[in-house]
Amino acid sequence: MAEKSKILIIGGTGYIGKHIVQASAKAGHPTFALVRESTLSDPAKADLLNTFKTLGVNLVPGDFYDHENLVKVIKQVDVVISTVGHVQLADQVKIIAAIKEAGNVKRFLPSEFGNDVDRTHAVEPAKSAFATKSQIRRAIEAEGIPYTYVSSNYFAGYFLPTLAQPGLFAPPPPRDKVIIYGDGTAKAVFNKEDDIGTFTIRTVDDPRTLNKIVYIKPPKNTYSFNELIALWENKIGKTLEKTHLPEDKLLKDIQESPIPINVILSINHSVFVKGDQTNFEIEPSFGVEASELYPDVKYTTVDEFLDQFA
Repeated sequence: MAEKSKILIIGGTGYIGKHIVQASAKAGHPTFALVRESTLSDPAKADLLNTFKTLGVNLVPGDFYDHENLVKVIKQVDVVISTVGHVQLADQVKIIAAIKEAGNVKRFLPSEFGNDVDRTHAVEPAKSAFATKSQIRRAIEAEGIPYTYVSSNYFAGYFLPTLAQPGLFAPPPPRDKVIIYGDGTAKAVFNKEDDIGTFTIRTVDDPRTLNKIVYIKPPKNTYSFNELIALWENKIGKTLEKTHLPEDKLLKDIQESPIPINVILSINHSVFVKGDQTNFEIEPSFGVEASELYPDVKYTTVDEFLDQFA
């Protein structure tokens, strides 16, 4: 067996980052997490950091705004994964510069973990966020850095507990009435966060994923909104009262809503109205599908995920 790559994760204490850090350590990769000094002393992060330590993760103090230190850290690893949040997306050019200077990285995975940003019909404000991710892709390619882009589609833990209902922020999913975006026929993909971590880590040493987009689109996790509601109704033995939110009304809601509701609604417009997660074929020239590459990964299906709320 070839030695497992050493992996550095930047943004590893964030929403999706923590799942990727844990998946990396559990898969036996020497795992390094770049952690800000303020995070290391944050009581709210103490349990998570202790979990990392228990798994053998190396916590490296610092951030990616200190170029010299970042280059030094990157020289100790083979793969860099960025899971930085929305506000830091554009600043990933600093990671690209450090990777370029270090000169030893076999693979860089920038912060993506959503729609394929090169194949989207999003409106603002999602449009700008997707455009920033797209610019980061072009910068990576221009520098000739080996990459993998992970398109993980929807986070199940974020959208399924509320069935993506506008204004609903906590489970359980609705049991009386439901709002359906558009006509409810566009298909979306919902993946549990720790499965996204598992699939992501599987890609780092795989020659089939080099300079490719990896789509996490298991067939059992692909549902239209109408199908999702039918599945939920079946689980609770009850028919919900359905209201369709037409596109023009949704666009108006996006314009009139505050941050972050407008961001979430604009992503829902891209996915549930425009079908941006499933309205194209994955061509071998640019992409591969994770559940086909790794059929041994036992992932949580949407059906299983919803059982906890029924």
